Amino acid sequence: MGRYMDITICIGSSCHLKGSRDIVRSFERLVAAYGLENKVTLKGSFCQGLCAKHGVCVAVGDQKYSVIPAEAEQFFLDTVLPQVK
Repeated sequence: MGRYMDITICIGSSCHLKGSRDIVRSFERLVAAYGLENKVTLKGSFCQGLCAKHGVCVAVGDQKYSVIPAEAEQFFLDTVLPQVK
């Protein structure tokens, strides 16, 4: 059985310009599509310290990643889904 997790997406100015809103929308769609509303909570935050990376800072639990909008769905499938299913 999977576990509950928080996913925190940076919505600070740098990450906003890199597409954080698109990542939020993708994750919202995927959470609903996989019926994970009771297992995943999406949160927004300001700078998480990875602004120099090419993507948006996304924290899955305590682990931080740099994600670009074009890879958001694959990131969710590869990183999030196995941990909560």
